[in-house]
Amino acid sequence: MSRVLMVTAEAAPFAKTGGLADVLGALPPALARLGEEVAVVMPRYDIAHIPGAERVWNALPLVVGPHRYTAAIDQVVMGGARYWFVDCPPLYARGQVYGNFADDHLRFGALNIAAIGIARHMFRADIFHGHDWPAGLLPAYLRENLHGDPSFFGTKCVTTIHNLGYQGNFPASVISDLGLSPASFHPEGLEFWGDVSFLKAGIVWSDAITTVSPTYAREIQTPEHGFGLDGLLRARASRVHGILNGADYDEWKPETDAFVARRYSAKNLTGKRAAKMTLLTNFGLPANPDRPLLAVISRFAHQKGLDLIAAIAKDLVEEDAALVILGEGEARFEEMFQEMARDFPDTFAVHVGYNNAMAHQIEAGADMFLMPSRYEPCGLSQIYSLRYGTVPIVRATGGLEDTVDETTGFKFSEYTPTALLDAIRQALTAWKDKKAWRERMRRGMAKDFSWTAAAVEYQKLYRSL
Repeated sequence: MSRVLMVTAEAAPFAKTGGLADVLGALPPALARLGEEVAVVMPRYDIAHIPGAERVWNALPLVVGPHRYTAAIDQVVMGGARYWFVDCPPLYARGQVYGNFADDHLRFGALNIAAIGIARHMFRADIFHGHDWPAGLLPAYLRENLHGDPSFFGTKCVTTIHNLGYQGNFPASVISDLGLSPASFHPEGLEFWGDVSFLKAGIVWSDAITTVSPTYAREIQTPEHGFGLDGLLRARASRVHGILNGADYDEWKPETDAFVARRYSAKNLTGKRAAKMTLLTNFGLPANPDRPLLAVISRFAHQKGLDLIAAIAKDLVEEDAALVILGEGEARFEEMFQEMARDFPDTFAVHVGYNNAMAHQIEAGADMFLMPSRYEPCGLSQIYSLRYGTVPIVRATGGLEDTVDETTGFKFSEYTPTALLDAIRQALTAWKDKKAWRERMRRGMAKDFSWTAAAVEYQKLYRSL
């Protein structure tokens, strides 16, 4: 058994902005079921929803360079894993998780200091496991500032990169603010093009680096996907491991989904047609179940390849396929989809904003699911789509490459509107053979991307360290 202390900026269901939170809500309990002792440290934001929290520490001093804070620690036990929340209102009472605040380096530097305090006094960890750039300074503090502290002799560090595009880069002037040694500011240490990089610190000083899919582990070692860190990652290639994220099949399961009008299974797909009719009605599209229905559920961001969809809008109209879209993000994409819906109201329908019940209804009611991402470290929507018999059409990158194959979905490689349209046309042609299509659906529904498999791989990694 290993004692694993994870550090993160967010975890579901307590505070969530994206897929990182889903991982931290599911992986620790999955590891606990395998016999690991797991705890998670994260901020207690003023917007966090933490029912039943118990205060276990009233006044933890947080010393970050010249800055002095005092935090309380609250605890919730979920699925056999302990979640500890750092309650420090001057740092975390901001009305949101992230916000490009001027003191973000202190907000997350303090989070790492709090984790070290918890490890020293409450939970002697064998493994520190940091997630993304907010936890990147943890191994730097441990290795550079506390190398003489016997509390941490033999402790190993793991950093998981969920999205290399977010690195936590700050001006060099924050070195003293964070209490880091100026001697660590060099190209083999904290320095990244003149800035301090939290994520680079995690890569440099960790004993192992993981990503959220095997293909993404290879991709980030290339200039195209490395965001300037590909050389460093190639130099540490022996430490880089790709472990595919899992899906929470307790929540995403058409047989028991409370949000779906009529539940269904691979053995009895009748309910999917009913779900499609409900979805068409709710989105104000023509109630024609014999017309192919595509779907997008996405953060509206440059990464997601949404510009490719806009480029083929008129082609989709000519193909007589409908498309429902759910998401929010960059204003230009919100306006783009709203304009498509205004121009072609019988083909496109969009809901700006995220709605969990609606996401479930879309997965159940759509025939096909589009994910034309520029890059996708893992992706979960395509995994949910497979389980719901909603055939994914994806770009062959990252976790999309690892989870979708020619027997369960459709893939394209070139990042062009033509390549996306060709893949959609292949799917639309295949959709006409209803018997073969149902078999494709069932193959996807039989796939198992549960968190247990991911947890086993992390357990093996911990053992190897």
